[in-house]
Amino acid sequence: MRLCVVVFMGLWLPFVAWAGKLPIPEQGPALRLQGSNTIGAALGPALVRGLMEDQGLRRVSSEITGRDNEQRIVGQTADGRRVEVDIAAHGSSTGFAALKQASADLAASSRPIKDSELKELSSLGDLKSPAAEQVIAIDGLAIILHPHNPLQQLDTVQLARIFSGEAKTWEAVGGTGGPIHLYARDEQSGTYDTFKELVLSRQGKRLDPSARRFESSEQLSDAVSQDPQGIGFIGLPYVRQAKALAIVDGASQPMLPLNHLIATEDYPLSRRLFFYLPPWGTNPWAEALVAFAQSDKGQAIVAANGFIAQTVQAMAVTPNALMPEGYQALSRHAQRLSVNFRFEEGSASLDNKAHQDLGRVLDYIKQHGKTDRRVTLVGFGDAKDDPARADLLSKLRAMAVRRELVKYGVALREVRGFGALMPVAANSEDEGRVRNRRVEVWVY
Repeated sequence: MRLCVVVFMGLWLPFVAWAGKLPIPEQGPALRLQGSNTIGAALGPALVRGLMEDQGLRRVSSEITGRDNEQRIVGQTADGRRVEVDIAAHGSSTGFAALKQASADLAASSRPIKDSELKELSSLGDLKSPAAEQVIAIDGLAIILHPHNPLQQLDTVQLARIFSGEAKTWEAVGGTGGPIHLYARDEQSGTYDTFKELVLSRQGKRLDPSARRFESSEQLSDAVSQDPQGIGFIGLPYVRQAKALAIVDGASQPMLPLNHLIATEDYPLSRRLFFYLPPWGTNPWAEALVAFAQSDKGQAIVAANGFIAQTVQAMAVTPNALMPEGYQALSRHAQRLSVNFRFEEGSASLDNKAHQDLGRVLDYIKQHGKTDRRVTLVGFGDAKDDPARADLLSKLRAMAVRRELVKYGVALREVRGFGALMPVAANSEDEGRVRNRRVEVWVY
């Protein structure tokens, strides 16, 4: 493998890349991508087509293989040689299984790799290392209803009661319409794994066996949109004709799956979409696709396919009475960047996505002339027995990001900590606490 880097303001990011033109195999596919249906149905093929075109291939198109949720992307070199990439989109767990069986070069996943999978694939290298675990997009699980259902919001406890079968009628959760009909993704799905982790398992519940299960995201969404009593969960691009609900988690405010709330991962059911590249792999097309997905061209394709790109943007925040006064004042005079820094669970170390985002944030700061006291960092945390300790830890998290920015010549205007205020998730579980431990970036 050729491990290269992308450089922003002198910061080396753990992106892999293949320099120059990619080799064309004498026979068989140049790349085999397997895993998540959320990624593999449309985004994965679009990224492959983009890479092929970037490589100068002609007549790039998709071919149907005759197998559900599988396709082949083909292109042609200038001298007429055929290049093929095979994509199978049967669920995140199938991608890791394919890596183990050596029937895939790259795994697509709509959830983080499990500890059991990490152990089983250890012979391929550390798949949790920064170069292996690549966040390619942000998605939000939308809770969808029939478009004429009058219900506007649910909290995660109500969702768990609904999908476990405890709450059997809409009236039991403040709605109308009689019996609830459940729609869910299949057992192989990363979307289902994410929903199970964020909603069901946190309440100690399991999915009601009566739920209708789907391998296809589109089919699930269309079924809900045609059933006045239906409810389902789906990736953001697949809302289609259905209606998305606002979600509350713990003491958070109700949040719709809006782009800016998903980009910062504040929306309670936001999630990351991954490519997992075996560190000891040897396929240059796999390396190149990962690098392409992280590039500006790749992130534009992410956005065009309905997911949230990781491109950093400044956004105005409207102050309201529920915000602390200091935060209201900040929102009146500065803009918030569309990225939050988060940390490894149980650690003060930035997670893999945060390391990738450092380069993007530094690039934004440099391009917009914000290196001289134009940046404020705001830290948040989970509730502690001692509020003063929560305040201190939230500021220390912001200081951890400050240290990284200062290395590359950024002079900060201010570093603040707001403790456990403005939670975006319930503090009752590790997942919620990790979400609440975050650092926002504001620019003047």
